[in-house]
Amino acid sequence: MTTRRALGALLAASLGAPALAQTARPPRRSLDASVVFPEAGPRAWGAQMKQVRIGLLGGENEADRLGRFGPYRDLIEATFKVPARLYPASDYAGVIQAFGAKQLDIANMSPAAYAAAWVDTNGGVEPLLTTEEADGSISYVAVMLVRADSGIATLADMRGRAMAWSDPNSASGYLIPRFALRRQGINPEQYFSRTGFAGGHEQAIIAVVQKQYDAAVTWASGQGDVNAGYTRGTLRAMVDKRLLDMHQMRVIWSSDPIINGPQTVRTELPDAFKEDMRMFHLALPRAHPDIYKQIERGGGAGYREVTHQDYAFMVEMRKQEAVERRRRN
Repeated sequence: MTTRRALGALLAASLGAPALAQTARPPRRSLDASVVFPEAGPRAWGAQMKQVRIGLLGGENEADRLGRFGPYRDLIEATFKVPARLYPASDYAGVIQAFGAKQLDIANMSPAAYAAAWVDTNGGVEPLLTTEEADGSISYVAVMLVRADSGIATLADMRGRAMAWSDPNSASGYLIPRFALRRQGINPEQYFSRTGFAGGHEQAIIAVVQKQYDAAVTWASGQGDVNAGYTRGTLRAMVDKRLLDMHQMRVIWSSDPIINGPQTVRTELPDAFKEDMRMFHLALPRAHPDIYKQIERGGGAGYREVTHQDYAFMVEMRKQEAVERRRRN
């Protein structure tokens, strides 16, 4: 079993400089000149897959998710001449469980949700691609947010205050902040007056705005203007929807970089389907920039290929979390 010290060393190395596993060829990127959007037409894999079932993680209200991903679904149908259906889950666990039940074919996962699905399915899922940021990195950060009028300016000011986690299966909304705080010598269960799960990233931020909690954690690109909600992430999406005014909020803590979550598919699906999905997403930013920006909730450089090895540290973290949960119970 991985010890806490060994896991900490593995995580520190992975967070500090996320590196892609080296394969026989360099990972393909959306910026590569050779990347071309797939030609429209039926595929041989369509005989095996009567439809493409797309999972949508929770963390945003269902109407907004369906609105953002509607054109994306329509483009998959038009390109591959096979029906596509969106499956929005109320939380991260819904998508994880749907992969386990073989009710989904593809979903854009958080790194922690991917790790949970991989563990739960005994390696029955695999990553295809991850998001590449505008500066060429493939990472994001967890941020802790408070109201600007709360009198809270630092993490030290949060002692004895109420903390809202986003989702128990979220890297940025629970696992990474909790792990990072414990490495700093802070036991969240003792340091904060109370903690709770808000039901999603957007819901956690709203709970702070409405003074139900003093702080919440969520994900952000960590790049760009903080007052605009950064370039991508929950905050940027809420600013764009006019649900949040960042001038009335304050970021008091950020994590080390976390590798972006992957586009995930079931391992047993046809290799030709996986390759079509790789090329569809790699070419999406240039071929259909509006759809790309909608599903990514902001801009970036596109996508880059990844392998399971890029998420090995997160799998170990999920296993360690499961051990600690059994010990606490």
